[in-house]
Amino acid sequence: MKDKLKIDIVSDVVCPWCTIGYKRLEKAISELGIADRIDLEWQPFELNPNMPAKGQDLHEHIAEKYGSTMEQQKASQETMTDAGEELGFTFDYFEGMRMSNTFEAHVLLEYARKFGRQTELKMRLTKAFFSERKDVSDRAILKEALMDVGLNADEALAKLEDQEARKEVRNKQAYWQNVGVRSVPTIVFDGKSAVTGAQPIDVFKKVLTEMLATS
Repeated sequence: MKDKLKIDIVSDVVCPWCTIGYKRLEKAISELGIADRIDLEWQPFELNPNMPAKGQDLHEHIAEKYGSTMEQQKASQETMTDAGEELGFTFDYFEGMRMSNTFEAHVLLEYARKFGRQTELKMRLTKAFFSERKDVSDRAILKEALMDVGLNADEALAKLEDQEARKEVRNKQAYWQNVGVRSVPTIVFDGKSAVTGAQPIDVFKKVLTEMLATS
């Protein structure tokens, strides 16, 4: 039996390019017919580790962090919306949209990993934020997402009060930062090579083919 290729995706729930990058990677895997040879794991990264619990207006946040004008933000959002549409994902940017604190979402993603539901929960939370105008720091929204992917919501939410579970996520975040991850998505193949950003499907196909040939 051939070995599986381990793929770690370092990303945040509220990162649009992470969603686009994953959907392109998913399409590359599907087109190559290699889903049974992939072992995919999501790794935590907070775009905004100091984001207040109540979040922040998206326009204000982007302007503060990147210095982008309103016109630049609109153009960028249109580019992401078009890219999402090509991949069957809806980006619904709206006036008054707020950036969310995502730490607790990452704690729950770690919980979901143990049940093989990490990707389902990741995409459910991403859809809630970008397509359904929901606040993914709100525990009621988190509970809804957990239930939607068939996880024990009460057991999972209890992890949010578990200091060890919270520490585990902090340690994982620190690990990826210490090995040099500064931007997301960063997609790591077998712990040996990595690509950053939402690469085109053909680039992912090339990397996957090369990595599988040596695994």
